Amino acid sequence: MRAPMKKLKIATWNINSVRLRIGLVCRLLKEHNPDVLCLQETKCPQGQFPSSPLKELGYTHIAESGQAGYHGVAIVSRLPLNQIAVRSFCKKQDCRHIAAVIGEREPIIIHNLYVPAGGDEPDRTINEKFGHKLDFVAELEHWFGNGSVPEKHHGIVVGDLNIAPLENDVWSHKQLLKIVSHTPVETTGLTAAQKAGNWVDLIRQHIPPEEKVYTWWSYRAHDWELSNRGRRLDHIWATPDLARRSNGIEILREARGWTQPSDHVPVMATLKF
Repeated sequence: MRAPMKKLKIATWNINSVRLRIGLVCRLLKEHNPDVLCLQETKCPQGQFPSSPLKELGYTHIAESGQAGYHGVAIVSRLPLNQIAVRSFCKKQDCRHIAAVIGEREPIIIHNLYVPAGGDEPDRTINEKFGHKLDFVAELEHWFGNGSVPEKHHGIVVGDLNIAPLENDVWSHKQLLKIVSHTPVETTGLTAAQKAGNWVDLIRQHIPPEEKVYTWWSYRAHDWELSNRGRRLDHIWATPDLARRSNGIEILREARGWTQPSDHVPVMATLKF
């Protein structure tokens, strides 16, 4: 009989092409040892995920939902992954969700999500991408309120949700109110989805809302670190039972300065059992 978990360390990272940055993925796994790593924007066709170097590091359980060139999500784990499932949103088969269950005595369902970015213009009447994003989040709200976590399971939602919901999740609340990712219609929608599932925001459970927190810095910045114009687009949420077991959160800011980095950095949460 497998011994119960003593702790669980789960990480999420928009890797922005897993084949291009597999070396960075390996570095994260070696240096920080998460039990589970959820990746978004893998940009990898199904069946071509670079699993060999990950399996050599002991991450032998991999679930992926990929397509050529765009989107894509994956779960990489040292723990067995059961009941692997994908969900399509807005009637699009665009590989933005994958779920798996870990644990036996206290099963946890992990939802790994990549919410649409929404384009540049925050007006659905002229920007179809923005409309898609709003519809996606509205569908999340309905689903979270109606069975995203099976009975007798704990639940975790991780991923690049592409929305910075709080004032201090962006470098300037006032200047970004009309910028996609922080507009009121987006932040209101994401907050409604969070409340529908009774999800606890683990980053803000450990870091007060009064403090600035970012997980993304644009490639367009000449010196991202000096300008520090970031946004908190990457999230880890948990059901209240799991949130009570959360004893730490890490935002690996230094990864933004690694060679050929993603514009997002890993976020990691540790839970005690």
